[in-house]
Amino acid sequence: MCHKSKIKLAALVGITLSVLSLFVHLFVANYSVGDFIQYKLREDYLYPVGHKLRHRRLWGPVSSLEVLQPYAKPRSFYPVPGQQNGFIYAKISGGFEKIRSSICDLVAIARLLNATLVIPEIQQSVRSKGISPKFRSFSYLYDEEQFIASLSDDVIVVKSLPKDLKEARKKTKFPTVSPKASTSPSFYTREVLPKLKQSKVIRILVSDGGCLQPILPSNMDEYQRLRCRVAFHALQFRSDIRALGNQMVERLRGTGGPYLSYHPGFVRDTLAFHGCAELFQDVHTELMQYTRKQLIKQGTVDEDLVVDSFARKTNGSCPLIPEEVGLLLRAMGYPPNTIIYLAGSETFGGQRILVPLRAMYTNLVDRTSLCTKKELSNLIGPEYPLPLNLPQPPPVKSEKQLIEEWKKAGPRPRPLPPPPARPFYQHEKEGWYGWIAETDTEPDPSSVDLRKQAHRLLWDALDYYVSVEADAFFPGFNNDGSAWPDFSSLVMGHRSYQTASGVTYRPNRKTLVGLLISIHDNLYHPTHNWTVLVRDHLNKSLGVDGFIAEAESSKPASFLSHPFPECSCRTSKSSDTPGHVMSRSGKLLYGNEEECPEWMVHGLAMASQKATGAKDEDVEEGELLEDDNETDGQSDPDNGNRSDTNRSMEQDEEMDPDD
Repeated sequence: MCHKSKIKLAALVGITLSVLSLFVHLFVANYSVGDFIQYKLREDYLYPVGHKLRHRRLWGPVSSLEVLQPYAKPRSFYPVPGQQNGFIYAKISGGFEKIRSSICDLVAIARLLNATLVIPEIQQSVRSKGISPKFRSFSYLYDEEQFIASLSDDVIVVKSLPKDLKEARKKTKFPTVSPKASTSPSFYTREVLPKLKQSKVIRILVSDGGCLQPILPSNMDEYQRLRCRVAFHALQFRSDIRALGNQMVERLRGTGGPYLSYHPGFVRDTLAFHGCAELFQDVHTELMQYTRKQLIKQGTVDEDLVVDSFARKTNGSCPLIPEEVGLLLRAMGYPPNTIIYLAGSETFGGQRILVPLRAMYTNLVDRTSLCTKKELSNLIGPEYPLPLNLPQPPPVKSEKQLIEEWKKAGPRPRPLPPPPARPFYQHEKEGWYGWIAETDTEPDPSSVDLRKQAHRLLWDALDYYVSVEADAFFPGFNNDGSAWPDFSSLVMGHRSYQTASGVTYRPNRKTLVGLLISIHDNLYHPTHNWTVLVRDHLNKSLGVDGFIAEAESSKPASFLSHPFPECSCRTSKSSDTPGHVMSRSGKLLYGNEEECPEWMVHGLAMASQKATGAKDEDVEEGELLEDDNETDGQSDPDNGNRSDTNRSMEQDEEMDPDD
């Protein structure tokens, strides 16, 4: 009896301890739930309550740059083309960025040599690449008629050589030059012009992303403005591309809100050039090292094959990965429902590297999610079917051959024959993954690969159009230092020319990588100080500080990435903006823009009054009072800094990155 009571007592004590333990666990779980990140939009401490104020600070114009307006018309005596010295016909190799930059250089050279320009031949989109027969090389991307008409006062442009010169061209009787992107104007006047006058035709092969140096002497500013007229006015995409691009922009703004365009910059050749292989995994690293080895053999890279990729990234020589960009956008205050358009026809690494960004911003879209397959196929046009590159089975052996092999097979007992090899599927033979595991040499591109390269030009054109029209743009890898024109830099230059006050981020990767390393163990739960520093840097990059940094870093590599001050004018001389800003070498970086003509100033004033009146009708009085209260004691957010750095830097409280 006593034994049974002891068992009951022990059971009662066990149950009591279990219940007590359960309560303790529930209490601890409830107490510690605040340490986890809650993915919901909360009140932003740096951008106070008020939807309109938040919207204006994230998407609104930068007031310090509103005085800059696009103005690429000639300013001095500029005669219409007269008697010509001959013809220039050119072949351009490379991707979308190199093609666009090279065409602008060729027009400037034709003007310099007083020559007639034959519409350049784009090697990526010639008929032999398998494109639709309804297009010629140039017309695959651009509108030929618009190109010729727009440049009628600058350069005489024709679609082809005269018949008598065509025959001589086929026999390669004309001199050929292959200039670099850093070629000076004096080379053309000294070396090329005499040959042009003698032979009446000169052929130029462009493969370096350009054929004229980006920075020209001050007495050649009209040639810089000619480059702007070509890039931003004459080079219009063909009507099908523009129509589909407009539809994509309308769909992105279908909900009535703005959208941000982001270009990762993950291009295989560029990543290999900078030695960023260790940032990837598996076959990506192997393929990138193979590409870098080829660049070293060609003399393009003058470094060791194996370099410290993490040191390169710390130095800003590698792109920001999509996850880091998502963290920066969250720190800026962009809500999780922000629409982000992913630009770029090539994202090396595939969808795997986009997973973290897509988790933070679910409205991450690209052309494939905005357009139907039929719309994209209509853009390509009707194409001839290509022969399928299917693996051929081994030839069937005759009975006599089988008997001979059996006799030569060696002593018995013989092993069983190996099982039949598994079939090779078509997707295993396409792209880099079809050869990297089987051979040490990359095979020549197949007819399917060549056609896909041509299609990639169309996808880049669509992405370029959508990115230029975006409400904000964030580059993942602009101004990479390779001396090649890059997609992001061209988009940034076009946006700056079209609307200098637009939200175009010009980040310093070295600074941002340092900030990201400082919170490496708490990337998703950063401190308040870190958020302030990120916002301070990115807001400064939107204004005059970022403008000056681009003039120092991007313009020497590509004029179209920063066409200032040659292609702009100033509506007023404001005392709030800095005056003339000079570089260390004595070159003027900012503040030397001419004043805009009166007709432009008057038109801008009328448009501003209409826009202000429309806004005043929609804004309620309560919202205006709310915004006024929020801005008390704060600096003007649009002064080029748009930051709030007067808070104590010793403050180290943690804040939700969604804020």
